[in-house]
Amino acid sequence: MPETRVPRILVVDDEATTRISLAELLRLEGYDVSIAASGEDALEVIDRNPPFDLMVLDIKMPGMDGLQLTEAVQRRSPDTVIILLTAFGTLETAIQALRRGAHDYLLKPCPVSQILESVRKGLSKRHQERQRKELVSRLEQTLSELRAIEQPDAAVAPPVSSVERYLEVQDVRLDRERHQVWIGDRPVDLTPTEFKLLSYLMERADQVCSPQQLVRQAQGYETDPWGARAIVRVHIRRLRRKLEPDPARPRYIVNVRGVGYTFPRTPPESAEPEEDDL
Repeated sequence: MPETRVPRILVVDDEATTRISLAELLRLEGYDVSIAASGEDALEVIDRNPPFDLMVLDIKMPGMDGLQLTEAVQRRSPDTVIILLTAFGTLETAIQALRRGAHDYLLKPCPVSQILESVRKGLSKRHQERQRKELVSRLEQTLSELRAIEQPDAAVAPPVSSVERYLEVQDVRLDRERHQVWIGDRPVDLTPTEFKLLSYLMERADQVCSPQQLVRQAQGYETDPWGARAIVRVHIRRLRRKLEPDPARPRYIVNVRGVGYTFPRTPPESAEPEEDDL
């Protein structure tokens, strides 16, 4: 069903004229708009309010810049769509913005029509992603119920109380009974499949798990190595976006090239970007 509430947008820019005029423009389009004059102010606004649907950020700001703010927002609210604005655009900056999860990268001065089109596309993308997640969750639940019906004599899994309820590796804490995950004090919202994958990897910290093992655990069926790699790669990428401070340099879910993935008890020392070529 389509969302009925008004989308919430946060505009962040240290230039008052740009900040106020852009906010007013978006309000005239019917959006619920808040403003902030810096990255630090934006985090305070975010922490006092429910997650924003979309944010429009200036890159060049005193203190915390737009790229740093993008990373902080991704950790707090991975579903928030980010649009970055800058008067000093370079190819390198654009690549950094997109790698850090930005939806779009626009150059100032930007035509009003271009900004509004980017906002509409970003909100549409967010809505479609939420619908997709809900559908996947329902399908996973249905498959689980069908497997239970088709295999009535299968061994019943032990109750949570008979196994270790909490898993803790590095600063990640997982509660199997309540299906909750925290990084430090920050809660992380995971889909059922993402939760199963993370639980499996944390149970086997420092061990390398193959894509086929991970598919078997998370989806409950067997597949060939090529298919397993394709399936797992998507889920790992999403998990990293939710867990990792820098998904390009993972510290929690690490790729062992050509073999599988591992959750190390100690973060890897290498800061080199990781290529996921499984």
